[in-house]
Amino acid sequence: MSVRPSPSIKSEEVARFEALGDAWWDLEGPMAPLHRVNPVRIGWARDLIVRHFKLETQVGAQLAGIDLLDVGCGAGLFAEPLARLGANVIGVDPAPAAIEAARHHAEETGAKLAYRMGTVEDLAEEPRLFAVVSAMEVIEHAADPKRFVATAASLVKPGGLLLVSTLNRTLRSFALAIVGAEYVLRWLEPGTHRWEQFVTPLELTGFARAAGLRRQSLRGMVYDPFRRDWRLSSDTGVNYLFAATKRDV
Repeated sequence: MSVRPSPSIKSEEVARFEALGDAWWDLEGPMAPLHRVNPVRIGWARDLIVRHFKLETQVGAQLAGIDLLDVGCGAGLFAEPLARLGANVIGVDPAPAAIEAARHHAEETGAKLAYRMGTVEDLAEEPRLFAVVSAMEVIEHAADPKRFVATAASLVKPGGLLLVSTLNRTLRSFALAIVGAEYVLRWLEPGTHRWEQFVTPLELTGFARAAGLRRQSLRGMVYDPFRRDWRLSSDTGVNYLFAATKRDV
């Protein structure tokens, strides 16, 4: 099965993640950096969704009733934990091997969510909208970030949220995310990221505003070498989390 083309996503970027196959869920494999940062991403998204929709917090079902689309879901590292929190999750990705790995892992763990091979443009052709649309570590791989945000925003219900996790385009992100993470520490395969494709918070805010969204949250994620884990921060110079809400009709 071939990878579907998309006007917003570069085919060579899709092929890079397609090649990972089952290695997505290897805690010590090529996706180890995402596994380490995932608790911070999940906690931020959970708390934001609960506050925004004024949900009653229930153990094990904190996001019950929330329809969520995870764009560029890969093998489900972000989608599956949110499903376990009670959200009705659909994960979509143009890489067949990633979707196969996602479905296989969900079967093994008993997670209740749906996966589809496709692109954000495919979903935009359907009449369904979502309370939350997420794109985690995706926009920096997009051929046209502004178009990608506009298409993702078109899938958000009025009053809903768009969640994005990405990398800022700064000298520090070049030193840490490219030189450090890829070539010195070898946390990532060299060539995984291209610094010129990183999107600044100001640019992302502008893309969101053009798509009818208003920024609601901007938080940085920083690595603590002493604790050897990630935490939320006001420092958005390298990794950051972004949320915007769509105006009610």
